[in-house]
Amino acid sequence: MNNGGLFSPLRWFSVLFLLAAVGLTSVELVSYSRARSVFAPEQVIAGVPVGGLDRQQAAQRLIEAYDLPVELRYGEAIIHLDPSVVDFQLDLEAMLAAAELQRVQQSFWVGFWDYLWNRETPSEEIPLRATFSEQRLRTYLQQEIAPRYDSPPIPPRPIVGTVNFEPGQPGRVLDIEAAIPPIARALYSLDNRTVVLPIITTRASRPAFQNLEILLKQTIDLSGFDGLTGLYLLDLQNMAEIHFGYRQLQSIAVKPTDIAFTASSLIKIPILVSVFRRIGEQPDPETLKLISDMIEKSGNEAADWLMDRVIASNRSPLAVTEDMRALGLPNTFLAGYFYAGAPLLEVIKTPANQRTDVFTDPDPYSQTTPSEIGMLLEDIYLCAENGGGSLMAVFPGQITQEECQQMIEVLARNNIGVLIEAGVPDGTRVAHKHGWVSVNGIINTISDAGIVYTPGGNYVLVIFLYHPQQLIWEPASKLVADLSRAVYNYYNIPR
Repeated sequence: MNNGGLFSPLRWFSVLFLLAAVGLTSVELVSYSRARSVFAPEQVIAGVPVGGLDRQQAAQRLIEAYDLPVELRYGEAIIHLDPSVVDFQLDLEAMLAAAELQRVQQSFWVGFWDYLWNRETPSEEIPLRATFSEQRLRTYLQQEIAPRYDSPPIPPRPIVGTVNFEPGQPGRVLDIEAAIPPIARALYSLDNRTVVLPIITTRASRPAFQNLEILLKQTIDLSGFDGLTGLYLLDLQNMAEIHFGYRQLQSIAVKPTDIAFTASSLIKIPILVSVFRRIGEQPDPETLKLISDMIEKSGNEAADWLMDRVIASNRSPLAVTEDMRALGLPNTFLAGYFYAGAPLLEVIKTPANQRTDVFTDPDPYSQTTPSEIGMLLEDIYLCAENGGGSLMAVFPGQITQEECQQMIEVLARNNIGVLIEAGVPDGTRVAHKHGWVSVNGIINTISDAGIVYTPGGNYVLVIFLYHPQQLIWEPASKLVADLSRAVYNYYNIPR
């Protein structure tokens, strides 16, 4: 029996099926081989999907993604930073090689089997590898951005014809070092390529200290005062000074020797120092009352009684003078008591009252200069603040920091509402002593010397006005107040 004809169709079908399977497998192998020549569909390099791309195409896509400019914002201005400006470079070779290594590490036939069954081949994202020049970025910010967009502060300016100042305007400066890290992060980022640049706001500085001297002299000129002005100002932060004598548009030399003025009640500041040098830590109530009356009420009798009670000598005024000399103040002296008819204990000649180029008819009983009474206030201030100055050095163990603070408190209770006090806002602490000389109702000298405490800085201010004929109270006291206001405004200009 012949079975060849019976099974030949089946055999042919089997052969055809095998041939079809081989052909399909060959097609799939070719297709897989082509797919294996590009990156896997889920492959990501440096955050950029490169699935289905060959090496060259993937490199181009990475370059395009990271070549976008970084947006820098300086206030309202927007600047586009081209990465090439800072030499931004992708390490394409390293990243593509890492991705290709993932691809070839998988067995061909395992990959082919996954391909046939449409199973995704897992792949890890390749991290970004890139560099840029921090120095070129710093140079770009320094030379291109800062000069174009930084703005200097505008300092306050005096308002012509007044003792006031126009407020200054703040400036702005790019914080270059603080800007570099966020720009670097933006260069390495695909999603956040905007940087708000860090800006430092700069306050306007005060006008130059010597400009204040010009303003003070202009204030005297505008007042029409035709007498002599002696002024001493000490900045208690940096010890800078303004010190001048001035009369009718003419400056009068105050160095090396200052101008002698009648001290009048300002001499009670030296008396205060001499008394505190001797009273000890627990003064009795009567002594404290005399101190208060001498300063707050400007009591002359209280001053005499206080010197007799504490210094205990019929030459107490000269003891005060000796204390001032010990402190290096040769032009400040008291040569007699205050009571009417008190004898002149000594005729005292000083460098200041021996000048022949300027004369204020100083009282032979008590004299000082603007700078010396100012320096004495400086010593009290420094002693009270930190135990510094000359008082504790010259009189060791006899004057304490607490006693200097008590002196400040006493002087601060001298509230009169005129002169220096009239030039500062209500509530400003002014530790001062004022004085004027009136003979037969005619005033020739007005003075005020004090420590002024302000938010913008503390200072010592001493002002003397002298006129050989007569000082009219209203314009003279207003001039002192205006000079005080000019100084206060200078220290407290809105900036």
